[in-house]
Amino acid sequence: MVSIRAKYLGDLPHSPQFRRILKRRIVAKRRGDTRCCAAIVSRHATNHFLPHLRHFSLGDSLEHPLPLIGPECLGGHLNGEGRIVLGDDTKISVRSLTRADEPQWRRLWSSYLRFYETDLPEEVYLTTFDRLLSDTEPQYGLIAESGGAPVGLVHYLFHRHNWKVEDVCYLQDLYADPDARNMGVGRALIEAVYRAADDNGTPSVYWMTQEFNAEARKLYDRIGTLTPFIKYQRG
Repeated sequence: MVSIRAKYLGDLPHSPQFRRILKRRIVAKRRGDTRCCAAIVSRHATNHFLPHLRHFSLGDSLEHPLPLIGPECLGGHLNGEGRIVLGDDTKISVRSLTRADEPQWRRLWSSYLRFYETDLPEEVYLTTFDRLLSDTEPQYGLIAESGGAPVGLVHYLFHRHNWKVEDVCYLQDLYADPDARNMGVGRALIEAVYRAADDNGTPSVYWMTQEFNAEARKLYDRIGTLTPFIKYQRG
């Protein structure tokens, strides 16, 4: 549920520059599963600002700028505490991959591979899916769901490390549907891998991304630690 405390200061300019200035001044404070902020908004400008709210990242940090909003928004109302309740109770759940997930898993993984401009033969799809479900392989898959529909996936595996007695966990593939971005899918999947690694007694988790993957790295910088290592591979 998204809850926003409202303060009305009359009509506000609609220029993009003015909105950007106000966005920088408005800060959300996350308390549990509820995000709230002090919002300055024009009653007449509510419909103008609504699209910015619906497509603006709420973020995962304790402080993150929010756009402006009023109670006349879609499904919104002003509750007894003077807060605007938007009725957005979307929750992300994460579960293990099952055989029945094959069509959606294939769709999600194909989208992930397209992002990296990679095309794999059918044999790799079939082999990888079987390995992810095998009881004897160290490879695993998780599916993120919103409203019962798959919206993301993550693959991870455990392997030996010469510097450790215990294995380490490599988080290899992470993907969220574009329509599900900024809903916490990536964080939920990474945290699920963290839990799996802890349960396995192998708490060291690492992953790689491309340097230009700026949007994903915003999350990674909050949930992980950037290392100085550079990847090389056989030419």
